[in-house]
Amino acid sequence: MANSQSRLDGRRVAVLATDGFEQSELTEPVKALRAAGAEVHVVAPKAGTIQGWQHHDKGDAVAVDRALDTVVAEDYAALVLPGGVINPDALRLEEKAIAFIRHFGDARKPIGAICHGPWTLIDAGVARGRRMTSWPSLKADLVNAGADWTDAEVVTDQGLVTSRKPADLPAFCAKLIEEIAEGRHDRARAAE
Repeated sequence: MANSQSRLDGRRVAVLATDGFEQSELTEPVKALRAAGAEVHVVAPKAGTIQGWQHHDKGDAVAVDRALDTVVAEDYAALVLPGGVINPDALRLEEKAIAFIRHFGDARKPIGAICHGPWTLIDAGVARGRRMTSWPSLKADLVNAGADWTDAEVVTDQGLVTSRKPADLPAFCAKLIEEIAEGRHDRARAAE
């Protein structure tokens, strides 16, 4: 697809993560988005580096492009939330991270969340009324938060792209690029 190299030219995407992210769930979307022409920033609650994991083993550290305190959500066209158990669990305790995520849900901007990443969508109020998937252990949490959970490689609901695990990354990245290229999604918010 010749146009894929520039599909996202001029679009800025935030990848919000902290220590404990699943390595491939951060690095593969970043590579795919950059290859599609997006400007991608790894955003974290702290400057410097964040520590990745490869399943149960320590992975590589990744450079943080922007500390959360220095970014403005309005400057980004889309958001990516990698999984890993530690990463989203820690982000759920960061009010600035939850407010940052909430902006994308409220503004109807594309959001991609994979594996355990959807946990943060619960706290940001984005899960209610949305069709989603995740790592299977999050099913009850998402259903209890009002999501319609399904076990599928990739699920898209008006700009919200979710997947289950690293093996789903090719489908996740392709659908994420498609949704970001489409831009904001007009949808009615679910009743609270």
